[in-house]
Amino acid sequence: MPVPARRFDVAAVVLDIEGTTSATGFVVDVLYPYSRARFAALLGERSGDPEVARAVAQVRELTGDPHADPAAVVKTLNAWLDDDRKATPLKTLQGLIWSEGFARGDLVSHFYDDVVPALRGWHAAGLRLYVYSSGSVAAQRAWFSSTPEGDLLPLVSGLYDTENAGPKQEPESYRRIAESAGLPPERLLFLSDRPGELDAARAAGWHTVGIRRPGEPFYQQGVGDHAEAGTFDEISISTTRSST
Repeated sequence: MPVPARRFDVAAVVLDIEGTTSATGFVVDVLYPYSRARFAALLGERSGDPEVARAVAQVRELTGDPHADPAAVVKTLNAWLDDDRKATPLKTLQGLIWSEGFARGDLVSHFYDDVVPALRGWHAAGLRLYVYSSGSVAAQRAWFSSTPEGDLLPLVSGLYDTENAGPKQEPESYRRIAESAGLPPERLLFLSDRPGELDAARAAGWHTVGIRRPGEPFYQQGVGDHAEAGTFDEISISTTRSST
């Protein structure tokens, strides 16, 4: 039986993006093709950029091919994209491409209708908001700054990805975020649609709520024995204790 979301007394909420704040379909149907069409140009035009060079080196290391040329790197990136692999160099390069797309106005991010009002309300109540996504920090920054509701970055206290925090299904990643935020784990609430991520956060001592939205990839699987909510409106949060 689903466990309903209850009232949480925490200092901060950490947000997953795909399937939680935003539709996975938008990312897969809009952002993935946008990056796929631009990988080759990025590698050709910005090969000297330190972030691009580091990502290319990581691709070569992960594939065991230290001499892979740009065409081979692009082929690997596209294969990872087909498999929806959460590889850090893929996410880094996607983030650079998406950041440019958002800056040009080619892209506008998607949020479910219940999300932005909840984020504004929680922020106004004194809650700190963080993002932890497999998408790169650059992509997160562009996502939250280019929304139909305007720039939401001022609501966010910090951004975490698989490079600065670690893999999302490992408890140690959540311990790093708690340490970085300067908060004990019991003062953190993680919202995600993925059971493996929720399990890892709970193993690190965090509170968790699984978000189940119809049409999302993990909807039928459910969220295991974690508290469950269909929208952010169903989550009640108080901040009665000090956030330090």
